Formats: sequence, C-alpha cells, structure tokens
Amino acid sequence: MKKIFTSIILLLVVTSLWGQTIQEKMDTLVLAYARDGKFNGNVLVAQKGNILYQKGVGFINAEENKSHDEKSIFQIGSITKQITAAVIMQLVQEGKLSLQDNLEKFFPGFVNGNKITIHHLLSHTSGIYNYTNDQKLMKSDVTKHYSQKQMIDIFKKYEPDFEPGAKWNYSNSGYSLLGYIIEKVTGAPYEKEVRKRIFEPLGMTNSGFDFTSLQTEKKAKGYFSLAGEKPLSAPVVDSTIAYAAGAIYSTVEDLFKWNNAISAGKILSTESWKKVFTPSLNKYGYGWRIDSLYGKLFAAHGGGIHGFASYIIRFPEDDVVVIMLDNASSTSLSQISRSLAAIVFNKPYTVPAPRKVITLHPSTLDQYIGEYQLAPNFIISIRKKGTALEAQATGQQAFDIFAEKEDLFFAKIVEAKIEFLKDENGKVSELILHQNGLKQKGKKNK
Repeated sequence: MKKIFTSIILLLVVTSLWGQTIQEKMDTLVLAYARDGKFNGNVLVAQKGNILYQKGVGFINAEENKSHDEKSIFQIGSITKQITAAVIMQLVQEGKLSLQDNLEKFFPGFVNGNKITIHHLLSHTSGIYNYTNDQKLMKSDVTKHYSQKQMIDIFKKYEPDFEPGAKWNYSNSGYSLLGYIIEKVTGAPYEKEVRKRIFEPLGMTNSGFDFTSLQTEKKAKGYFSLAGEKPLSAPVVDSTIAYAAGAIYSTVEDLFKWNNAISAGKILSTESWKKVFTPSLNKYGYGWRIDSLYGKLFAAHGGGIHGFASYIIRFPEDDVVVIMLDNASSTSLSQISRSLAAIVFNKPYTVPAPRKVITLHPSTLDQYIGEYQLAPNFIISIRKKGTALEAQATGQQAFDIFAEKEDLFFAKIVEAKIEFLKDENGKVSELILHQNGLKQKGKKNK
C-alpha cells in the first residue's frame, strides 16, 4: 500500500511539471535548491541570444536583510581564467607571443622553465605547484597585498608536480603567470589590458578587478555559509593574490555579453577560438573544460573564491548558455546548471524534495559524541549543541548537522551527510562521511 501511495505522489509531481512552461520549471528547480540553502545568488539561462530565464534569489547582504536583484555583482573566481586565456590568444594573433614560447623567456629561475610553454600554462599541464594549496596564504593572508615578486617566490618555492606536458594538474599559479606575461609583453597592467581588449569592446560595464575597493549597493557580500544561526562572513581575497587566475568580478548580464561574443566569433579569430576549445589532457582546453552531456558538446568552468561560487556552461551547437553566480559558497552550481540545461533540451532532471528533520532523544544523540579519525591528519569531532549535534572537521569551522534518520544526518552548510555505524555490541564505532559522491570511513577514537 505504501509503495502504491508513493507512486501516486510521484505521478502527481511529474504531471504537474509537465503542465509547466520552461520558465516555470526553471523557477521550481531554482527555488527548490534555494529553499535547501544550496543557492543564493543570480542565474541566467539563454538560447540563441534570447534570455529564457533570469532571477535573483536570496540575500545580497544577509545582515542588512537586502535581497538580490538581477544587477548584483559577484566575484567570479576561476571564470577569470577564460578571460585571461582570450587576452593571451589575442597576443598570439598579433605575433607578440607564441604558444610555444617558454617560461624562461619571461621569468628565469623556474625548474623546467626552459620546457614549460604558454600552452602548458593555459592547459594546466606545466607541473607548477598550485599556490592555493598553500594553507597559510589561503587562511591568513588572503586580504593582504602581495607583489608580483612575492607571488613568484611562492610558485618557485615548491618542487614541480611533474614534467611539463606529462600530466594534468589544476594550477592557479600557471594562470597568474599568464597575467604577468601579459604585462611583460604589453608593458601595461593586466587589468588595463583586459578592460581595453574585453570589457570595453563588449560593454561589460559592471566587471572589474579590485573587489575590495568596489563601492556600490549592487556589490554582493560573500559568505562561507548562510545556513547557521548567524551568517558566516568571508574575507575578500585581494586582487593581487587571486590576480589573473581569479580576481575578476562581474554580473550574469556581463557574462552573458561575454558568451554572446564567443557565439558570434568576436574578440578572437575562428582559428584561435578553435584552439581555446580544443581539449588537451583531462578534457581541458584554455580556460574551459570540454565534454559532452545529453548527447551534446559543452564547454564549462566553475569558480570558487572565499565567499563566492560561479559556474558557466555553454552548448555551442544549440547556442545555449547557463550562468550562475552565488555569494554563499554553493557547491551545487554545476548540478543546478546541468538540470536547467536539461529543461531546455527536454531531458530528465530531478527537483530536490524537501528534507525532513526529525527530533531524536538526547540519549540517542549522546552515543554519537566523540572524535572520528578519517585520515592521519583529518578528524571529525561530533559534539552536542542544545538538543541537536554539530560537527567540526580538522582546521574547519563547526557546523550543525540535522537528523533525517536515527543514524543519518545531513549538513546545510555543505553538500554532505554523516552516517553512524554500530559494532556487534550495539555501540557506535565509526562514521561514514558522504560527500562529492565519495565515502570516507572514520573510526571512533573517543
């Protein structure tokens, strides 16, 4: 009887979705993710240059209770890389650079500098250490001004990950170096060249670099989370640190102009755009990941910088684009974007159902309290918080976890679940962390 009843509910949901317009389906999907705290920001979906759906959801500033509108300005993180790549390709077209120029020509002293080419830097195959793995820099110094020399010293400090061209490893250092190379070749600041070559010709009037100094009511405030009792604010990463790898701020409308320029073959020649979207190792081109979905070729890239997340996915054969900008560190933008594209292409997708939180007896919660070792240097501590539980991973902020079953809890601050397991004596002995499609087990130490 229960199975039949569930089937009837599912049939009613599907039937109601069938009766919706494309815009209504998109609204239902976006609001479902917003309801679960998985999206707080702006979204734009377009086909053949026409906007199908555009919406601002949630807070541009939670403390002041100010809501997003369609003009909100966000840091876009690593979507910056495709802009940097386009400027590099312009310089190649102008004969001022070659994709085979080596790093030694511009910045001597790098290990393998005579082997690392512009192509390697663009395609993340240089082997240069990724500076955002430097925990001190990312946790303590992100708001500070760093000179070019200071940044390059950090890049050089670490041994290469591999020989140039041998493997693929995402390297923000490589894209920062591309920005420095742009400055060397042009004799002008990286930001000035981007404005002259990209922003001004395309009318991207709400895009720029120094987010710290930006003064406008449309500036979104970045948060690590909006899920707890109080918003968890994020510091603004200084543009000298994020630089050509991630310093640009923008809006969904400006990025739509960028998309339209690509579709129209502007900014670069046909041959140069072909190189940009030709995948190398790990299906990565120049500032874009290239793959297929729903039987269609796509190019996409995400961005993450303290307090912000971004995602853009383009289906060039159908001239469809989805652009999402978030100021609460969402980890769901890729999934939401792909579902929005599924609506355009009339493909199956899932609207997340509301999560139900159950209340457990204090004695049940008590048995989960303790420390769980998932790796030599990674522990999750489970503590009592009022009538519920909170978790804290090594080196991270504590966050609330909510019971959906007696032994299964979920977090709102991140897309993760924690499952508790008992031994043969009925005592809680370990947990499983479910996150990003992976399962990590941790034994209870105490």
